Amino acid sequence: MMTENLKNAYSYPIDAILILGPTGSGKSPLGEIISLRGFIGRRSHHLDFGSELRSIVSGIGDSPSYTHKERHFLNGVLEGGLLLENEYFYLAKKIIHLFLDRSRYRFGDMLVLNGIPRHEGQAKDIDSIITVQSVVVLDCSVDSVFRRIKENTGGDRTGREDDERALIDKKLRIFHERTSPLIDHYMRAGRRIYHIEINERTTTGSAYHKLSSFAAADPPVSFIVEPPQ
Repeated sequence: MMTENLKNAYSYPIDAILILGPTGSGKSPLGEIISLRGFIGRRSHHLDFGSELRSIVSGIGDSPSYTHKERHFLNGVLEGGLLLENEYFYLAKKIIHLFLDRSRYRFGDMLVLNGIPRHEGQAKDIDSIITVQSVVVLDCSVDSVFRRIKENTGGDRTGREDDERALIDKKLRIFHERTSPLIDHYMRAGRRIYHIEINERTTTGSAYHKLSSFAAADPPVSFIVEPPQ
C-alpha cells in the first residue's frame, strides 16, 4: 500500500520507456545505467521485473507483501520461463505499485520498464497505470545471445539459475513469438522506437551512449510537447 505522501507525489498514468530484447542482450545493465544517469534530463527508476520476481520467491525485498500461494505461483513462472497471462496481471500491478513505493517515484520522473509488458495483452492492461512513451529495442542475434551469456558480457548473469540451454531456447522462442510484436504495437500507437545493435562485444556504456544520441535527436513526442521541468 502506498503511503499518503507517495499518493500525492504522482498521478496515473506515469511516463515510462520500455526496453525490449532477447534474454542476454543487456536489458538489465542498460536499465541500471539509465536509472543512474537519467533519460533526457529526467530522473529515472529501473523496474527489472525478472529481478523483482527472483527477490519475491527467494523471500527478500517485498516478499512479505505476497501470500504463500502468490510466491509459489511466481516461482513456477520463473522456473518455467513463462509469462504472466492477463488473468494474473493483478500480480504484475502489485509488483509495480510496491516498486514505485520503494523507489520513491515522484511526478516528472521516468520509469524504465524491463520484463513487463511482455505481450500485447499485458501492454493493454498496463495502459491504466503507465504510458509507454518510447521503446528501446536491443537487436541481438541468437549467436551473440549465447556468447554474451557465456562470457557474462553485461555482468548481470552471476548466480543466475535460469541460464540452462533449454530454458534460454524457450525464452528466445517466447520473445520472438509473443514479445517482439510489441514493437509494431507501440509503433502503431505513435511511440518512438530506438533500435540499438547489440553483439557480444557491446558494452553497457556504448549502448547507453547510442540511446542518448537517438533520443536527443528524436525525443518522445510527449517530451517535445511537455519538456521536463
